[in-house]
Amino acid sequence: MPLDSSNFPMVWMHYETSHDHDHEDDFAIFEANLKRETPFVILSDTAPTEDHEHTQDEKKRTALWMKKHKGELRRLVRAMIVIEPSATKRLAFKTFALAFSKFWGYPLKLVTSRDEALELAQDLLSEPANARLHKEFG
Repeated sequence: MPLDSSNFPMVWMHYETSHDHDHEDDFAIFEANLKRETPFVILSDTAPTEDHEHTQDEKKRTALWMKKHKGELRRLVRAMIVIEPSATKRLAFKTFALAFSKFWGYPLKLVTSRDEALELAQDLLSEPANARLHKEFG
């Protein structure tokens, strides 16, 4: 999951299929974004595929990292926005989106285009945090 923070607070994620990809670098970049103490969104124009499997060690490392940063994730990450033009695939992701939100502490939003993703990102970044929490949990 390489992250590109060059357009912060819009952070782009690209799913990496290479088996020798160093996920420690990804976590370091993610932590650097959290340390900015500024709300941000994660955007992706590629959705995970069924062949995007993690080893048991990677899953454990991710779970431990997420638990350590759960408060920051809930407070600072407004959403992950995935661009998926296919209505069928978006529908299939709805169930995954619920599990994702429970695990990571921020919502997974599905949109049809890059323009829609950027518009949603701007909307999420412009609303006060307490309004967002009220919408999600109120």
